[in-house]
Amino acid sequence: MVSVGLSRRSEESTTVRGHRVNVVAVAILIAALVLGLVGWNATGNPIPLVVMVLVGVVLVPAPRIAQQWERAVVLRFGRFVGLRGPGLFWVVPFMDRVSTWIDQRTITTSFAAEQTLTADTVPVNVDAVLFWMVHDAEKAALEVQDYAQAVSWAAQTAWRDIIGRTTLTDLLRGRERIETELQTLIDHRSNPWGVTVSSVEMRDIVIPGALQDAMSREAQAAREKQARIILGEAEMEIAHSFQEAAKSYEKNPTALHLRAMNMLYEGLKEKGALMLVPSSAVESMGMGGLMGAAALRQQTLTGSPEKPDTTE
Repeated sequence: MVSVGLSRRSEESTTVRGHRVNVVAVAILIAALVLGLVGWNATGNPIPLVVMVLVGVVLVPAPRIAQQWERAVVLRFGRFVGLRGPGLFWVVPFMDRVSTWIDQRTITTSFAAEQTLTADTVPVNVDAVLFWMVHDAEKAALEVQDYAQAVSWAAQTAWRDIIGRTTLTDLLRGRERIETELQTLIDHRSNPWGVTVSSVEMRDIVIPGALQDAMSREAQAAREKQARIILGEAEMEIAHSFQEAAKSYEKNPTALHLRAMNMLYEGLKEKGALMLVPSSAVESMGMGGLMGAAALRQQTLTGSPEKPDTTE
């Protein structure tokens, strides 16, 4: 899948370059035709026109134009003579040939490792993006047949190698470390071809659905465990606070009565509230009169029309 995409890009680039108009070559051909017509008119003989047309046809392949980001690899009778560009350059017609146009901009290549087993035998699908560029056009043209496809295959094999010796947990948690390791490995393989890898970024990691459910249940159980631990610690702290409060109230009964009165007030100040108080607390703290007053206050707040029964 990756190699097909790269091949299509290469074909599109070649097609665009093949249809690019060389204005210098066109100008040379037009100038040759004009000079031939002038010679024909001056001499009345068509030979100057034929000669100039032949000269123009011979000189048309000589001028070449390379874009700012391009380098042209020139071969003379099959031997490398140098790199040309950017801008206008000349080649010797019928002797020199531009074999390759090297793009030295940063190129992005997407690649994937499908159904690859991790170190703990979990099949995963991982997508990544490779950012690379050609730093030595001569090596890219002479040391490898198709440097773009070679980089893609090197990235894919290196990716499978790293996944095979990495556990799923490390793959999910240590993305930065894995990306750095993958970049170093691909860069080591592609440097002899004149290619430098700028960075590698993982896009997506797809694991089997059943494993996703199991991991979700495991994470939920871990969160519930942590919540129960926190709740237990809170209960221990509350019990310790109650223990300290009981010691204080044991030595100070007045404080205990004030606390009881405050609890009743807080419970009965809301409309429609109901407070249950043990009879032992009423007897021990003498809260009968206080509770009657509180009930009367509650009746007044609720606006109840009921009146206490009177016995004649």
